[in-house]
Amino acid sequence: MTYLIIALTAIILVRLFYKAYKNTHDVVINRINIGGQDGESMTDTPSMRVLHLSDMHLENISISPGRLYDLLKNEQIDLIALTGDFLDRKRTITKLIPYLETLNRLNAKYGMYAVFGNHDYVLRRKNFARLRKVLNDHGCKTLQNENETIRVGGVSVNLIGIDDHSTKRSDLAASYTGVRDGYNLVLTHDPNVVLDMGRYSFDYLLSGHFHGGQICWPKPYHLIKMGKLVRLNMVKGLHYHNGKPFYISEGLGQTGVNIRVGSRPEITLHELSLSSRSDENNVSDVAV
Repeated sequence: MTYLIIALTAIILVRLFYKAYKNTHDVVINRINIGGQDGESMTDTPSMRVLHLSDMHLENISISPGRLYDLLKNEQIDLIALTGDFLDRKRTITKLIPYLETLNRLNAKYGMYAVFGNHDYVLRRKNFARLRKVLNDHGCKTLQNENETIRVGGVSVNLIGIDDHSTKRSDLAASYTGVRDGYNLVLTHDPNVVLDMGRYSFDYLLSGHFHGGQICWPKPYHLIKMGKLVRLNMVKGLHYHNGKPFYISEGLGQTGVNIRVGSRPEITLHELSLSSRSDENNVSDVAV
């Protein structure tokens, strides 16, 4: 009887593990609309459509470059934002290239920008420099506490790249140096940085880091040491701090074991109305 119980338990665990692995192939595309000022429609002001990918973790990713392209090839994309944790092993760097080539095929009108996450900084100096070079050489501008301004329909859009907060590399003053009036779109990896941004204005912020828990059953208790936002139950999706919206992606890949429970790999398309401020009443999110 003991052997039978052990065998049945083993079968159940294998089936559960397999289901959790299959979940890593079940990609969710979320569409987020951030509206303009009260009474303003999306046609009253210029808008920008941003493709946001985070936490690719190429050591454990279940989506091929080909499938990624098939999912996005019919989308109109103005800008691509990558918010860190590409990989943490030097031998994986070359695996990033076909994904970047795929993203370039989407022909984003205003290009592709990236910031780095804590896993990227596991690489030693020369290998991290190699990762950064691969990104820049394949059409992806990297921002490390830097900013760049683009013009979208006559509006200045400040792309502000804040370096990783969890490894104490974020420098808000440097990130905002030279920023002038315009729509402030912040790219960063660890969303906890929003709690320190009282003096630094943003209209929208894109981040990742938490994977939506990755193994989120019944709750992502294992994230508790990853900052105050977790304790506030802000681990994925759209949230607000001081009235300003920020988004936490569940990520495209996995870390540790290549499984997901209670979360799914995520691709997000953000439609932004480029008004001077954001209003919670003008926000909707739809999963497809």
